[in-house]
Amino acid sequence: MAKYIMALDAGTTSSRCILFNKKGEVVSLAQKEFSQYFPQSGWVEHDAMEIWHTQYMVATQAMAKINATAKDIAAIGITNQRETTIVWDKETGEPVHRAIVWQDRRTAKYCEQLEKSGLTDIIKDKTGLILDPYFSATKIKWILENVPQAMSKANEGKLLFGTIETWLIWKLTGGACHVTDYSNASRTMLFNINELKWDDEILKRLEIPKEMLPKVMPSSCVYANTAKELFDGEIPIAGALGDQQSALFGQTCFKEGQTKNTYGTGCFLLMNTGTKPVHSKHGLLTTIAWGIGDEVFYALEGSIFVAGSAIQWLRDELDILDSADDSEYYANKVSDTCGCYVVPAFTGLGAPYWDPYARGAIVGLSRGVNKYHITRATLESLAFQTYDVLEAMLNDADIELSGLKVDGGAAKNNLLMQMQADILGTDVQRNACIETTAAGAAYMAGLAVGYWKNMNELIENADVDAIFEPQISDAERNDKIKRWHKAVESTRNWEK
Repeated sequence: MAKYIMALDAGTTSSRCILFNKKGEVVSLAQKEFSQYFPQSGWVEHDAMEIWHTQYMVATQAMAKINATAKDIAAIGITNQRETTIVWDKETGEPVHRAIVWQDRRTAKYCEQLEKSGLTDIIKDKTGLILDPYFSATKIKWILENVPQAMSKANEGKLLFGTIETWLIWKLTGGACHVTDYSNASRTMLFNINELKWDDEILKRLEIPKEMLPKVMPSSCVYANTAKELFDGEIPIAGALGDQQSALFGQTCFKEGQTKNTYGTGCFLLMNTGTKPVHSKHGLLTTIAWGIGDEVFYALEGSIFVAGSAIQWLRDELDILDSADDSEYYANKVSDTCGCYVVPAFTGLGAPYWDPYARGAIVGLSRGVNKYHITRATLESLAFQTYDVLEAMLNDADIELSGLKVDGGAAKNNLLMQMQADILGTDVQRNACIETTAAGAAYMAGLAVGYWKNMNELIENADVDAIFEPQISDAERNDKIKRWHKAVESTRNWEK
């Protein structure tokens, strides 16, 4: 009996491999950073071959650390940075251009042209997304138009497109398998999430040949085996999930209304909305959470641009903190914010405001405000922004919130988690395993090969580290939220 599940975590700045045991515990981990390229302002690229080499390297390293062989690995699951776009030659296996990363904004003007041509509502209704350079579709279009002979080769069926998991599966199988899963397909801006197929109308409008696109399959199923020579034996590749959906699954948010928030540089909130897509009227994205068997689950997603980076701002620009970890210690030196509010709209406001012209502000300043109050108010801003996105989700989905599960670096901050519980008026649960993104992919792969019998086993694996319960009155909560919204309004349209 195989002992472990391998999760390949293909992130934005590094490749990681984690081996999990039956209890969902991390037994081995290896990580390798890879290069970031910024050819022009607003352009972000990766070397797809370097991603492959580093991902394969950490896989072999993680196995070697515990002397594991291919026979010890029951299956491989992959979780990945979403939307990042690779186009490669079907015959040579060589990328025709560097990978264009999800952060890249080079297609902004093209998106404006598509908006003027009346594609906005079509994109939203069919894909659940907003028309934006963030997603894969216009990145593919850029490569086809700017790489010599790319369009003609694509029309001849000689080029393939994939997001990172598709590329890795293709490489792991020696070019035998060109697939994606529902969650990643739903982030391309080409996939009809209502009909569960590539959308012919959008492909035609963007002049993207359908032959380039991978086959869309469930997130939990055996896609193929690895090429025998890679690990001196075959291993089934049996799971794939975009990173945020994978964190939702890794947090065992299997039921409608269950929600997770990842506190990283920004925040990503996802709510499981069940087996029917909920189309947002409040600036959120509708996306596929995952597909298992014949069932497809959907989610609402809201992104907060500035979360952990606001703590970095206190450290790097204001020189208030020596390290980001000091924020809890400093904020605990005072019992409140002395009436001040920080709105970290450094690059505008994301969901549910979508105001690119907003800019950051500290409001409510009085003579008594010091660096500890500002630190506390900055932490509190993460909790307020999360409240705003969750409120939009609840209004869209008409679902009662059943607590919030949290992960990410800033989730280790006990004071912030208590603030979050207070402002939401609901429990906040933090699990002991912080590798929830990798765990989601591992769980998908393990379910597909019978390593775990069912999802109840996964729920039993969840080891709760702490539960934070609300400790303030409704009146105090409502007053804080009212003043926060007043502070947000002061930042709106600043650059207009």
